[in-house]
Amino acid sequence: MLRTGTLGLAAMLAFGIFEQWPARLPAWLARWVLQVVGVAVSIPLVTWLIYLYSTMPGAPPFWEDKDRLEGFVSLSVLGLLVAPWIALGALVRQKDALARHQALVFDLERSELERQALDARLRLLQAQVTPHFLFNTLANVQVLVDEGSPQASMVLRNLVAYLRAAVPRLDAPATTLADELELAQAYLELMHIRIPDRLQFGLHVDEAARSLRCPPLTLLTLVENAVRHGIDPSEDGGRIDVHVERRGDRCVVRVIDTGVGLRANRKGLGTGIATLRERMAMAFGGDATLDIAARLPRGVVAEAIFPAQEAGHA
Repeated sequence: MLRTGTLGLAAMLAFGIFEQWPARLPAWLARWVLQVVGVAVSIPLVTWLIYLYSTMPGAPPFWEDKDRLEGFVSLSVLGLLVAPWIALGALVRQKDALARHQALVFDLERSELERQALDARLRLLQAQVTPHFLFNTLANVQVLVDEGSPQASMVLRNLVAYLRAAVPRLDAPATTLADELELAQAYLELMHIRIPDRLQFGLHVDEAARSLRCPPLTLLTLVENAVRHGIDPSEDGGRIDVHVERRGDRCVVRVIDTGVGLRANRKGLGTGIATLRERMAMAFGGDATLDIAARLPRGVVAEAIFPAQEAGHA
């Protein structure tokens, strides 16, 4: 048992040494071949040393003792039959473990690259939304200035105050519905100043939904769309009602307007809704919906439903 154990340890030592040494091998010599050959060579060599140093003082050498010589040959042959195959099995398992490790590393790297690509895409969509909103708002101010409206100065002051609060949030990857409601209310107030006789609005908010996570400008896009494509084209104007509520693990945002409706609006809903759909899908991994439907007798209902996630939690 002692001799067999010593022989096994020697074979393991040879396997480990040739795994690291030499650092560089000739192109024609594979390292696994060197390891198997090293184990095979170590078996008779170590067996010879075991029998040599285990010979009692004054006793004849083991090769002159028939029984000990047979033991040496048997142990050497057994080691040569078993050890190289064990080494080959260890190499196969080692290669398999290395392949699994590399596959895991590749999967992690691919996931990281996909996340970075998703973030870059989301930033690009956000950059598209930002000038779209700002240009539309400034165009409304320009109309008042061109018409010489006495409200132009007041609207401009309100717009400056609004932009000071809104612009720092435009590049944020996510915000809360409380922030979204604040921006939407400021926008509606600006539009109400511009067309006081043609725009009325109301906010109906579930307090439990205020702290929920939301992609930036989600609510503002829906409200702006209702004003631009629903109320503005209508001679009589209309009303916009914003409903935000939490239903279990879902958040429901609904913007209802009594404007011209889908059929009367031949220009469609613009690029804002399409961009918003894509941003919501990317922000919530596809677990979000945005539906636009006609409202009877007139108007449009825009409803966004997405996971109810507290701010700070993905």
